[in-house]
Amino acid sequence: MQFFDKKEETRTPISDIGEFGLIEHLTKDIKTNNINTIKGIGDDAAVIDIDEKNFQVISKDLLVEGVHFDLAYTPLKHLGYKSVVVSVSDIISMYAKAQHIIVGIAISNRFTVEALDELYSGIKLACEKYNLDLIGGDTTSSSSGLMISVTAIGKVEKNKIVYRSGAKKNDLVVASGDLGAAFLGLQVLKREKNIFLQNPKVQPDLSGHDYILQRQLKPEAAERYIKILEELKIQPNSMIDVSDGLSSELIHIAKSSKVGINVYEDKIPIDHTVMNFSNDLNLNPIYCALNGGEDYEVLFTIKQDDYKKIEKDPDFTVIGYVTDESEGVNLITNDGSSHPLDAKGWDSIVKNQNT
Repeated sequence: MQFFDKKEETRTPISDIGEFGLIEHLTKDIKTNNINTIKGIGDDAAVIDIDEKNFQVISKDLLVEGVHFDLAYTPLKHLGYKSVVVSVSDIISMYAKAQHIIVGIAISNRFTVEALDELYSGIKLACEKYNLDLIGGDTTSSSSGLMISVTAIGKVEKNKIVYRSGAKKNDLVVASGDLGAAFLGLQVLKREKNIFLQNPKVQPDLSGHDYILQRQLKPEAAERYIKILEELKIQPNSMIDVSDGLSSELIHIAKSSKVGINVYEDKIPIDHTVMNFSNDLNLNPIYCALNGGEDYEVLFTIKQDDYKKIEKDPDFTVIGYVTDESEGVNLITNDGSSHPLDAKGWDSIVKNQNT
């Protein structure tokens, strides 16, 4: 019995369009039907109208063993903590305050109750750090290792919310903290794992890499930077968190805002430990910042009138400016030449985890 008309099958590998192309493809026909849905797909978090004064913001992230983490070198407590931070970071990048989380996990039979206690000890620690309530979730079995899904829910006053789409021509482009350290932390962990696999008698040598390892294994969401911006009375025009690498985030802001962006190589904030260690690994530290990801800093644009407010603040670095859409998104290198940037998305993340 034939239930469906037989049609010629088209097979397009996901690698042909990449992560961001896949998201666009799957969501291009999705429309919102409820009047209280202010923002659906297309930003760091969805936005729901809940009362006269406030919006609710909601974000979900999924971490999969073998893709986003390797338990050979990721302690379960750190993993639990990081899984919460990843989602909280999305809420913060909307200029909002995270308040609740919902956690779902899929586990194989190799995990014990004690192992899950360790995972949840990290989740609870993150809840204490960011003043979150864990209000529910789901647990199911898995035939392929561990998966963690965290939904973060927050709130923001309507007149303070910041989207990716608000960047304006001549805005200054600003990054918090420093970039590239998490990627290098991952390189250290992979290197030591490979050494161990070749010779199990050799103990891992992680000495001198505390900073980059912490940025990879126990990152922090940029909550404190939002508080500083509020104290400085700066309302960004656009904002996004740096989870997929600076290059991808710049392109997201540019595309959503219909603008171009120029950033300068010598302005990208990179910690001296990243500079030194990337040279040891024959890596370009600028590549680490542009494509490494998992820094969970915030990238935002402000009007030029606000420059004096942040000029001497060590927490923020002006790395470029917003241009006309026709100019595209470019890196201006130290020799003055301009190079178009592209977005890597999970293409580079999967490669980073598995090479």
